[in-house]
Amino acid sequence: MKIVFLDAKTLGDDIDYTPFEQLGEVVKYPFSTPEEIAGRAKGADVLVVNKVQINARTIPSPEKLKLVCVTATGTNNLDKEYLAKWNIQWRNVAGYSTESVAQHTFAVLFYLMEHLRYYDDYVKDGHYINDQIFTHFSRTFHELNGSVWGILGLGAIGRRVADIAGMFGADVIYYSASGAPAQEGYHQVDFETLLRRSDILSIHAPLNEYTQGLMNAEAFRKMKSEAILLNMGRGPIICEADLADALNHHEILAAGLDVLCEEPMAKDSPLLTVTDQSRLFITPHIAWAAVESRQRLMKIVAGQIRDFF
Repeated sequence: MKIVFLDAKTLGDDIDYTPFEQLGEVVKYPFSTPEEIAGRAKGADVLVVNKVQINARTIPSPEKLKLVCVTATGTNNLDKEYLAKWNIQWRNVAGYSTESVAQHTFAVLFYLMEHLRYYDDYVKDGHYINDQIFTHFSRTFHELNGSVWGILGLGAIGRRVADIAGMFGADVIYYSASGAPAQEGYHQVDFETLLRRSDILSIHAPLNEYTQGLMNAEAFRKMKSEAILLNMGRGPIICEADLADALNHHEILAAGLDVLCEEPMAKDSPLLTVTDQSRLFITPHIAWAAVESRQRLMKIVAGQIRDFF
């Protein structure tokens, strides 16, 4: 069996490929352009991809190909009708990053909520040396206990975040953009209520016809001026130009983003126009990428290949 990784670099350099090597020949390419895919896929029984597009243009003649494994939950990079035409199966992976994304959600929140960048700089810049008092009150913060935590998208990650927020004493509410029935043990509300009541609003929803552009100027105007918005779902759920305006006009307090409309970030991103960058914290799509999460992901993919054959 020949297993070809077309964009292995997107999985990190610390991945153990032993489970795949036990199944057959393994070929790894760090990245693959659309023009390179057909040649590199030649003779492969299995393609393992993350963001690479698999369709009639990139692989006009699949030959031996039997299985395409996506090292992610989303599969919008696959032309499923084309694969079915050639009797090629596909697999994706769900649930591997729940703990990692939930953990990162709180890391981003506390960084913003407690002004950690400011206090770290304050001390390291020498201002705390021989300060007048032992506590510096320039930036204040509140307890999570007693706050209202709103969640957009109550899947596995959303539920994990809800449970942890509840342990901190937050009152958790959620909204289902698709109109799914209420989940037992969780407080479902409508969108207006989610916006109006949330002190923290975290997004853990997929990108679809219900969520694309949902967080726009109208939504931001309905939020609390002291609210913190977190997006761990998909970038286009937020209208970035509207978010920049909302931050600049103090319609919300702060935003923490792990996903953007264009990744890597565009040099003309409207988010770069935010005047007070201390109120905007962006991480480069790393919430999913804890070492254990990526190890779990690869173990699942190797298992899928083994089970298929």
